[in-house]
Amino acid sequence: MAQKRKEESEFKVSDKRLFTSEGELRDSSEEQAPPPAAVADAAPAVPPTATSAAPVSTIPEAAPAAAAPGPESDIPEPPTASEQKAQHDAYKQSSRDLDTRVELSGHSAKELEMNFERFMASLYMTAMMQLGLMHEQGGQPGVDLIGARQTIDTLGMIAEKTKGNLTPKEQGFLQNCLYELRMAYVEVTNALAHPPQAPGPITGTNG
Repeated sequence: MAQKRKEESEFKVSDKRLFTSEGELRDSSEEQAPPPAAVADAAPAVPPTATSAAPVSTIPEAAPAAAAPGPESDIPEPPTASEQKAQHDAYKQSSRDLDTRVELSGHSAKELEMNFERFMASLYMTAMMQLGLMHEQGGQPGVDLIGARQTIDTLGMIAEKTKGNLTPKEQGFLQNCLYELRMAYVEVTNALAHPPQAPGPITGTNG
């Protein structure tokens, strides 16, 4: 009988936690009848059993899942449609302001407009500078074969991705850029791999 009364006194511990082991808000009426897991936590003198260890083991299992995000979590969420529209309108207004200042300076704002041919021309000149065949005014030519190859490959990728979407003029311009750059790349790499040999000394012979 003494043992039974002792066990009954141990099960009258009041659980003051605000949430249940499942993470739900505890009802105030449950304070007088705590779940077995709560009793086990509140009475550390009782040896741990399989029932009392179960809630403890569920917590570490849930934590790694939250602490180990997938690779997609590194990608930021795209802006909403309203945010994109607001930013687009602000960009257009800034562009119109710049065009106004350009016109007031005596130049044409059309010189600032970007089109496909100007974009290709900028990549073409970049590759030529990287091959050392062009350089900025007052600067010295330099060779960057890796950079030149990446720029040429970029033009090739654009040619593949834009098939069927270019006008004949745009298509011809792109193909001419690629042909000239690839030919120049081969010539430069061959020249660097086989530099011209300096002529040896001329020795005379007596007749």
